[in-house]
Amino acid sequence: MKRIHLVDDCINYVQSLLYPPTCLLCGAPGADGLDLCPGCLRSLPWNTACCVRCAAPLPAAGLCGQCLKRPPSFDAALTPLLYRPPLDWLLQGYKFNRRLPPGRVLAELLRRHLLRHVDTLPDLILPVPLHPARLRERGYNQALELARPLARALDIPLAAGLARRIRATATQSLLPAEERRRNVRGAFELAGPLRARHVAIVDDVIATGSTVGELARLLRRAGAERVEVWAVARAGRS
Repeated sequence: MKRIHLVDDCINYVQSLLYPPTCLLCGAPGADGLDLCPGCLRSLPWNTACCVRCAAPLPAAGLCGQCLKRPPSFDAALTPLLYRPPLDWLLQGYKFNRRLPPGRVLAELLRRHLLRHVDTLPDLILPVPLHPARLRERGYNQALELARPLARALDIPLAAGLARRIRATATQSLLPAEERRRNVRGAFELAGPLRARHVAIVDDVIATGSTVGELARLLRRAGAERVEVWAVARAGRS
């Protein structure tokens, strides 16, 4: 495994020489191995104070009222950023317009955040699956493409095909919060037994938490003892 990481490091070094990092937001030279300049990196909407359970932004870290009243089925959510400009532009281009370079930057920002905030690594990484019809339409699963470099960098098995989306649900972003919960109910199934006690679900954005919450409930029923959600960004509740 160390040899694989050394090869990856060499490839990344050669790529940095041939294609120096360039800021995706302003076009200035990138820094610290990222396609973001120092100024644009600092200006990103960092999720500095949030709920320790669902990562919703708060004036100060703690438990939000929603989690006190109705705790989610996952144990913790970790999201370095908020779904606000200019991050929303990067994510939308990555998710809907097939702009893959932002995905590499976002995965790296998530990885650095996890290294600072995760005490115990999970046994398994599980990307939120797309329904086959949505996958054909989009061409790739943005959650899976975020999860691949995380699994490789953290040396954690990636269960890309363990969960399946069995219902072609309406787009979550177009629905109010309560309808989002109904929309994803029973939307997932496992393709085989779960052989992990600690699982991290990976997605690009947590909005209300309905999608990852439904997937976490499925994992709980299959025997998971701890379920975390790792996502690039957290949206404020609507």
